[in-house]
Amino acid sequence: MVVEETTVEETLRMSDREREWLVELRHVLDGKEALKDAQAKLGGSYRNAKRKLKRLREEGDGGLVHRSRGRPSNRAKPAQMRDLALGLYRERLMSWGPTLAAEKLGEWGQYVDHETLRRWLKEAGLWTRARKRRAHRRWREPKEHFGELVQLDGSPHDWFGTGEMCCLMNLVDDAMSRSFALFFPHEATEAAMRVLMGWIERYGIPCALYTDHHRVYITDREPTREEIEKGLLPLTVFGKACHKLGIQIIPASSPQAKGRVERKHGVYQDRLVKEMKLRGIRTIEEANAFLRSGYLDDLNRRFEKVPASPVDYHRPVPEDRDLEAVFVFETTRTVSNDWTVRYHTRRYQITGPSHRLPPAKGTVLVQERLDGSLHLYYRGREVSFGPISIQPAPVATRPLCARARTKWTPSPNHPWRGRYPERTAAKDAVP
Repeated sequence: MVVEETTVEETLRMSDREREWLVELRHVLDGKEALKDAQAKLGGSYRNAKRKLKRLREEGDGGLVHRSRGRPSNRAKPAQMRDLALGLYRERLMSWGPTLAAEKLGEWGQYVDHETLRRWLKEAGLWTRARKRRAHRRWREPKEHFGELVQLDGSPHDWFGTGEMCCLMNLVDDAMSRSFALFFPHEATEAAMRVLMGWIERYGIPCALYTDHHRVYITDREPTREEIEKGLLPLTVFGKACHKLGIQIIPASSPQAKGRVERKHGVYQDRLVKEMKLRGIRTIEEANAFLRSGYLDDLNRRFEKVPASPVDYHRPVPEDRDLEAVFVFETTRTVSNDWTVRYHTRRYQITGPSHRLPPAKGTVLVQERLDGSLHLYYRGREVSFGPISIQPAPVATRPLCARARTKWTPSPNHPWRGRYPERTAAKDAVP
């Protein structure tokens, strides 16, 4: 702490330590104590105490102030470099944080520490961010192994600054914070399948996924009769694909529970948005190409950490397992008497194999893969089929309508037209 010592002639800025020396050395000059006693109280060498006493006699109170105070540092950056860095920040990096801005300036040849840049920005009035403390939550220890738990979540955001929302599907390993992400129009089943397939192709099959309660991952529907008979739990389309690979889906109870992927969203919304703006990226295809071109690898080198255990818990994809046949949309259809199957308003003719055709009224499994192709399976064996080019016209049926009713009018001499006594007499006259 620095204290101002005010006199009639000048104002001195002295630290607490310098003030303590001033008080003790004045006692020495007044004869109240010996210099050796003052040195014993404040520490240091006796030679240093004699030097301070000499400066106090010759220069007064100012002699105890450190000689470097008020002088520029020998390691200070040149003023020209400071002006150039601030100029680049004003022109191209406004609203960037000091850490990211320092990294970008380094790429442009202006190497400056992020704390130095932070101090320059504060002095220039360009950075006044103040972080707010959040409510404390119980801390969960990260997993020890890479691939033991991978957090998956989508981040809807105006990523391209055009006012249109799209979603960044993000996977983050719990043990080492390594991430993999791709852009999609929405957080949908196909998006979750494609980003997980990209992770598996890079690293292998993880043990478990940590997700939220989005309907893509978790369902609250009642089990079907077939699921009850087989003792299966209700699963989403994405859940069925993970079940085939032995991946457990664990739903998080709150966003804070999967804080690693949530914080990674903030990193992407800060760094990635600014990078894409500098490069003029405005479409999902361009953004995904930029992510795959090395940006993800560079980001992982900056932020990933060493896991507690070097053992990798990822499992390799079995040789007989095709990921294209795992991440599919599956449904069952009934075979008609003419060996045709209807799917999405179209009819398909089953053509073979001739000796293993599914029987009429039998059930086949229809797979629609991510590339749009269709595959039919009967009892685990694939059957060949082809689309029917000429779809049968619907049979026209006559609508069942009610018979038109006509108004009945009685004849002029009908008994109903007479008065009541006359009608009674006519009724009695009938033999």
